[in-house]
Amino acid sequence: MPCSSPDLAALALAIKAWSLELGFQQAGITGVDLPAIHEARLQQWLAAGYQGDMDYMAAHGHKRTRPAELVPGTLRVVSLRMDYLPGETRMAQRLADPEAAYISRYALGRDYHKLIRNRLQKLAERIRLQAADLGYRAFVDSAPVLEKALAEQAGLGWTGKNTLLLNRQAGSWFFLGELFVDLPLPVDQVRPPSHCGQCSACLERCPTGDLVAPYQLDARRCISYLTIELKGSIPPELRPLIGNRVFGCDDCQLACPWNRFARPSSEADFQPRQALDNSSLIQLFAWSEAEFLERTAGSPLRRAGYERWLRNLAVGLGNAPPSAAILQALQARAEHPSALVREHVYWALQQSSS
Repeated sequence: MPCSSPDLAALALAIKAWSLELGFQQAGITGVDLPAIHEARLQQWLAAGYQGDMDYMAAHGHKRTRPAELVPGTLRVVSLRMDYLPGETRMAQRLADPEAAYISRYALGRDYHKLIRNRLQKLAERIRLQAADLGYRAFVDSAPVLEKALAEQAGLGWTGKNTLLLNRQAGSWFFLGELFVDLPLPVDQVRPPSHCGQCSACLERCPTGDLVAPYQLDARRCISYLTIELKGSIPPELRPLIGNRVFGCDDCQLACPWNRFARPSSEADFQPRQALDNSSLIQLFAWSEAEFLERTAGSPLRRAGYERWLRNLAVGLGNAPPSAAILQALQARAEHPSALVREHVYWALQQSSS
């Protein structure tokens, strides 16, 4: 190895310092052996069908819970978090305005994947200056990695009842990234205990009841899944519960008391773009496909695609108080080439006329 044991201890400290310089708020180091309970819980979750159409969650065998099988030679995982809260966007107040479009905070700015991956690459380059033979892989929500379990074991927080990683200083408004490395770095031993206590605010706040029990989420009822991951028709019984949420949902985070301590991000890329924090459902529904592609360049919104974007907005318009403007907007899409869009527009028109 390029580094001796004392050097590895110093390198671990340096990695944490470099991560702060690169815009991360915290870094921790853990081994590759996760407690068996994580694998068992994943299998139970899959067996219950809670993953819905997300077939990739069942793919790759045990690699998701066994980092050394995913990337042979991995000895340690450097887990990092980057805060993304874009400051005061009045998005919480927009939930109370049924004609306003609500977009999850993480999706208001540029796509986080490229930004964080670039920072991880820079961190790896710094490590390589000290360990020339470094072998590594960087991941940002882009591979079968049980990132929350690894982050918890690395000391970045605890898994809350809403299934998100919580941190006493940052709540849950942060992204996670990982570096799988082949260096035997000293691991962090301090793992924060759960501080959820008797609180059940997230379970009570969820609009669709997707938190079927503490620490158990049925993605098939989750608004984030329904508006982002689901490729087909949104179940009619869930449409009225979605309200004006057209891409993602933050309700369980808005309800969490620990998010009172979250601080706004200083990353310019996480600030709202294209007035997404101040647009009406009608305005966004009027975008042509060319406009959608232009305005969502480099945005997480691209994941839904134009067809599902219109599907989601149609549901929002169907949940808004009927008006001549809404009726006109929906009728303009009534003959849309997509059967998926037409179905949801027709549903919305029925709501507007009932």
